[in-house]
Order: sequence, then structure tokens, then C-alpha cells
Amino acid sequence: MLRRGVITQSLCKNITLYLNQAGLSPASSNTQTPADPLHTKPLLLMLPWLGSRPPAVAKYCETYFRLGFDVLMVQSNVTDFLWPRWGLENSERLLELLHSDRFVSRPLLVHAFSIGCYTFSQMLVHVSQNPEKYQAFTGRIKSHVYDSAVVGSLEKMAKGLGITVFPRCEKLVKKASLLYFSAFKHQTVDHFNRAIEVFKNTPVRAPVLFFFCENDPLSDHLAVEEILDLWRKRGMDVTGKCWADSTHAGHIKRHPQEYQLILDNFLYSLKLSTLKSKM
Repeated sequence: MLRRGVITQSLCKNITLYLNQAGLSPASSNTQTPADPLHTKPLLLMLPWLGSRPPAVAKYCETYFRLGFDVLMVQSNVTDFLWPRWGLENSERLLELLHSDRFVSRPLLVHAFSIGCYTFSQMLVHVSQNPEKYQAFTGRIKSHVYDSAVVGSLEKMAKGLGITVFPRCEKLVKKASLLYFSAFKHQTVDHFNRAIEVFKNTPVRAPVLFFFCENDPLSDHLAVEEILDLWRKRGMDVTGKCWADSTHAGHIKRHPQEYQLILDNFLYSLKLSTLKSKM
């Protein structure tokens, strides 16, 4: 599933680092100095959808491998969503990892899908609470790409749990989820609302690309448009692609050529030095 020259390192249960050795000499791959290409080339933070399978995610990674990136894959857990405090703890650990010596000097790009967008918003909650501590982190982010972010009502979130976790019991899970959210409002809904507000008022000002569709049962495309308009008014460089008919977290499967062309053009527009050498 991975191209030749890509080395897989499991950093913990849900985090995998894919080291792309293309263009690096054996000597440079073993050095630990900050000036080494291994420490200065961009790192892609990939936050996939819930229950994503390696073959499905590999097609996205291939784009970044082709451009010489390393990929840090972070799988989200449904418990991080059901009990946001756990999600906040895990997102804080991820922030600390990205601030470790291994990654602290590297430019970052973010590509998040569905629940992965929520995971990134949890990271932004920490950033909003301690902007001085994480100022360097937001400054290192050169772009952020969102695919099928779950935006809209609490009902859509509950429906999303049914579809992604227990599709055969979708309606039952939806009802149970709404009851759960109602019973634990302060521990869940209040956290969701805060994460959404932080996402809308994101401290990341890098260029953003948003993939979504009008018939997504888990996301309100009108709510997405409102967020994009808000970001444009704040002077952010925003690219949005909305299909009338597509699939949640499956746009690249339904519209492969268009998706790939839009993503490639967006990445090349960033004018990063590593991309120029690959064009």
C-alpha cells in the first residue's frame, strides 16, 4: 500500500509516522541535527475519519509522499468524541509530540476528515486557552485541508455516530446518543459548542481548502458555507469545493480526478521550497 522508500514507525497505539526517504541520503536519514532535511521538510498531520482502513487512507498519503513529505497519521477514537475530556487530553499529548525535538522545527500541513476535523478542533481549544505557549505551533502550520467536517446540529452528530459506529442500528444509536448528550450536557454538548466556536475563530491563518457536498447526511453544507465566508471576511485564503452529489469522506472515490487536481493545485499554490523541487 506504501510506495518504496517509505518507512513505517509506530509511535503509539493510534499514531504512526511514515518516513519518506525519497531524495535523502543514508547519512542524512541517521543524523539528528536540526539543519538536516529530515527535520526541516514539511510534515503532514493526517487525521482520518473514524474506522478508516489503510488502503483507503493510502491514496491520500500518496499525494504527500509524491511531493516528498513525511506523514504523521493520528487515528481518532470514538471515545474522544463521546467523552470530550479524554479527547482534550489526547489532543494535548499530540500537541506535546509535535513540540518535541523530533518535530518542533518542521513546517506542518494538516489534512483532516470527518471526526479528524473534530480532533483538530480539540487541539485548537488548547491553543485558544494558552496562545503564548502554542504560538509557534500555529505559526508552523502552512495549510489546513478539511474533508467532510461534521458541521451543523447535534442531531447530525448523533446520526454520524450511528452511521460510522453501528450502521445496522443507525436509528437506535442516534436516539441513544441524543439521550446521552442530554443527560451529560455539561460534559459533552458544552464541549462540542466550545470546539465549534474555536474552529470558527481559528487562530490558524494559513491557506485553507475545504471539501464538502450538499447531500452529506452528517454535515450541513450551508453551515460550512457560513464558516468559509467568515474566514474570507477575516482575510484568510480560502478554497472551497462543494459537490451537489457525493459521499461523506469519500469525495476522492466519487470524483477522483477533480479532487486530485484541486488538491494538487492548492498544494502547489503554497510555494513551499520542497514543492517547487517536485513540480
